[in-house]
Amino acid sequence: MVLIKSVSGIRGTIFRKGEENLTPFNVLKFVSIFGVYLKNKKSHPTVVLGRDGRVSGTHISKVISLRLSEMGINVINIGLTTTPTVGFYVSKKNATGGIMISASHNSIEWNALKFFNDKGEFLTKKESNYIISYDIKSEKSNFLEEKKGKVILDNSALDFHISSILKLEEVLVQKIKNKNITVVVDGINSSGGIAVPKLLEKLGVSVIKLNCEPNGLFDHNPEPVPTNLQKVSSFVKSKKADFGIAVDPDVDRLVFICEDGSFFGEEYTIIALGDYVLSKIKGSTVSNLSSSNGLRDITKKYDLEHFFSAVGESNVIDIMKKNNAVFGGEGSGGVIFPKLHYGRDALVGIALFLSYFSERGVSCKNIKNSLPNYFILKDKILLPEKFNFDSFKDSIISFLSKTEEVQFILLDGLRINYNCGSWIHVRISNTEPIIRCIIESKTKEKLEELKGFINSYLKKIF
Repeated sequence: MVLIKSVSGIRGTIFRKGEENLTPFNVLKFVSIFGVYLKNKKSHPTVVLGRDGRVSGTHISKVISLRLSEMGINVINIGLTTTPTVGFYVSKKNATGGIMISASHNSIEWNALKFFNDKGEFLTKKESNYIISYDIKSEKSNFLEEKKGKVILDNSALDFHISSILKLEEVLVQKIKNKNITVVVDGINSSGGIAVPKLLEKLGVSVIKLNCEPNGLFDHNPEPVPTNLQKVSSFVKSKKADFGIAVDPDVDRLVFICEDGSFFGEEYTIIALGDYVLSKIKGSTVSNLSSSNGLRDITKKYDLEHFFSAVGESNVIDIMKKNNAVFGGEGSGGVIFPKLHYGRDALVGIALFLSYFSERGVSCKNIKNSLPNYFILKDKILLPEKFNFDSFKDSIISFLSKTEEVQFILLDGLRINYNCGSWIHVRISNTEPIIRCIIESKTKEKLEELKGFINSYLKKIF
């Protein structure tokens, strides 16, 4: 039984008894707190509400709509949709906030509440802390209103989102249509099964659908990483498609598969698109500390500046705004193109990649081979009870300070930068009860060496 409260929202397992998971009580509790938060900003707020294809989403959506209406808050329910569509539509409708019901890449027994502010962006750390730490027992008013809020069903949000993408000058619509591209789409039987083909059809791309029935019955683990995408990889090769597209259940993460069935790599999503965007617009870029140095290298190629942020979409966006970045994202496949909106958005990422692919005139595999080459390892370690991360971090710093010439970054967990360009990032996850360990190097040999070091060190601690 798990309930995680972080800058990534309120996320937990469902359909289980007990306090520490996403029970109906916890849904009502945190939605009520969010409602109070919005009513402190505006007397009669409006919330955009959406959900991904998870089986539990429809019921949770009804509970949220009823609760917000009782609080005198208007609801624009856009139904089955993508997380970026909710954020984008908040801005379009001048809403006071938004809620997306989705646990992103987590498995089927999870769901979550993702909260947006009036800019259509995920809540900042300060805003999230308000929701997490609010003492609901002290609240004497603001919960029930005599005048109920209206609940409006709106099926036009996704079409508006797609039409706005097609209007971007960086999206080369005619060039894409002229290319006669065929792709395989793995929609994980969620929102992407509807949203991605709809976008591709507008761009004149032939679509071979795989897992595109949005019934929430995930065909595989929904995290879009190579071990979970063997079927779409085989489809791309057997169907002789130009490439494959895989997304997570709420379509904010984007991964490509090359024409030979090999993996383009989730890290290379933002590296490739950074190369394309910077060829059109000059400006800085941002990625988080767990992301490949590849985007930094591409940015330097254009004599521009790159910045790192803490992990989490709102953290990336905060640094992007401070540095007027024209592109950013997270190495897990999250693309942020602020010219459209500040939010990870697989749909705009797909349109930009198709433009890049059409303009380059080479295969997906050739594009991958032209980009900076790194080896990266991503590991998950179950978080032990009573684990003290600060003691663990201090112990590593003390040891390495005596044995290696390294740089320590403490912005988010611990990132260790080696002089050779390799790095290790260890941190507690915002979305799962685990420790994440990311290692990157220019060579496999150094990668294995660093993996051996961190594993031996973790064994000592555990």
